[in-house]
Amino acid sequence: MSRSGRRKALSDFLVVANRLPVDRVVGPDGTPQWRRSPGGLVAALEPVMASQQGAWIGWPGDAGEDLEPFVEGGMSLVPVTISEREYAEFYEGFSNATLWPLYHDVVAKPEFHREWWDSYVDVNQRFAGACAEHAAEGATVWVHDYQLQLVPAILRDLRPDLRIGFFLHIPFPPGELFSQLPWRRQILEGLLGADIVGFQLPGAAQNFIRLVRQRVGHKTHRDTVYLDDGRVVTAKAYPISIDAAGFQALAKSPAVRARAAQIRADLGEPDTIFLGVDRLDYTKGIYARLRAYGELVASGELTVDHAVFVQVATPSREQVDQYRILRDDIDRLVGRINGDLGRIGRPVIAYLHASYPREEMAALYRAADVMVVTPLRDGMNLVAKEYVACRYDETGALLLSEFAGAAEELRQAYLVNPYDINGMKKQLLAAANAEPKDLTRRMRALRKIVAENDVTHWAEAFLGDLESARTEHRKQVLPANRS
Repeated sequence: MSRSGRRKALSDFLVVANRLPVDRVVGPDGTPQWRRSPGGLVAALEPVMASQQGAWIGWPGDAGEDLEPFVEGGMSLVPVTISEREYAEFYEGFSNATLWPLYHDVVAKPEFHREWWDSYVDVNQRFAGACAEHAAEGATVWVHDYQLQLVPAILRDLRPDLRIGFFLHIPFPPGELFSQLPWRRQILEGLLGADIVGFQLPGAAQNFIRLVRQRVGHKTHRDTVYLDDGRVVTAKAYPISIDAAGFQALAKSPAVRARAAQIRADLGEPDTIFLGVDRLDYTKGIYARLRAYGELVASGELTVDHAVFVQVATPSREQVDQYRILRDDIDRLVGRINGDLGRIGRPVIAYLHASYPREEMAALYRAADVMVVTPLRDGMNLVAKEYVACRYDETGALLLSEFAGAAEELRQAYLVNPYDINGMKKQLLAAANAEPKDLTRRMRALRKIVAENDVTHWAEAFLGDLESARTEHRKQVLPANRS
């Protein structure tokens, strides 16, 4: 059927991401149903999709499942099939055992396998093809994250009429690390299919511009790349955020406030509750932070009568060896610390290897006196912003890694080098013992930043720039002084 013959089914705005914004659940009657994912990205883009007949393209979550497009919660969803082999090679392999560690400062050693790359190419082509099929003439397409870095260029070849944006949610590494990748040029050229390439931080955008100049050979000037066909590509920072007002409203709800009080009671009403909330991943710095806390209790600078550390570690990629090893290491560390230093009813560390709904997380944020966010490297880290949004009474302290993207904005946090155990111990004590007046001053400043730069502001900034982006049909004159 011709494109004009099915025009009513086409979309003027498309989001392309590895996953659909819904999760499959079992309903009360035992039948499978779809439930909207809790992420802020979905909430931010939902109004845009509704106003522009938008569609979301992504994998439904089960390998080998082949589904027809469907509508859920007012959103048009286009499932992309991924086989079990592709899940192992494209997702677990190239995306999460090659790109993830490479982009996170090689905290773990990346693996380079040609068959993984082949699957990555195949899946990116499938996503791009689905987008080309469902996009209306001149539509706006927003591609997301490291799993789909080839989609912009493939889609550009298929549909040169489209306006294409790409946003990377994780860090983008410096040239010395990125250049290890055997397929470095292909990745760079894939991203250059977009009109705008967005990053969390200015440094990441600068890394990209520098690599394009050095490895691909295009002319660049500041945040702009000039392609041989006259098209221009802009690389800029768009720090992602959260639904700040939504989290604050949730934190103020009677149910969450009551649950927060219950959490404190269940923990024995300690003077100080430290809280860590992370996906169980080697980039999050969980082991080092718990070790630092354990040493403070062992030295008597903190005691189990007055303080406790609650660590939520959401299960992640448990079929991957590195993640199983990490879980075992943390289990042993927590067991040793609690066995040596804890008492009945008074653990040093309350360790929860589970995932929780947003309401429970808001209650934990309300219950905690010190939020400890110490990743070894993180694109942004929205947990830090969620905690701040929930502290509507301007109490509490945020301890934040210098190597989280959020540290660029949240300068009033207690900043730490997560590799410096003694420095982390010092800041843990400083946050726990700070004067209420100092905590209020810091939290007020943090809350202002988070409220003014919420997820809607982020989406509007990116899409506004994309809307005005120059297309490949406009020839650009290079500036006289270019680097």
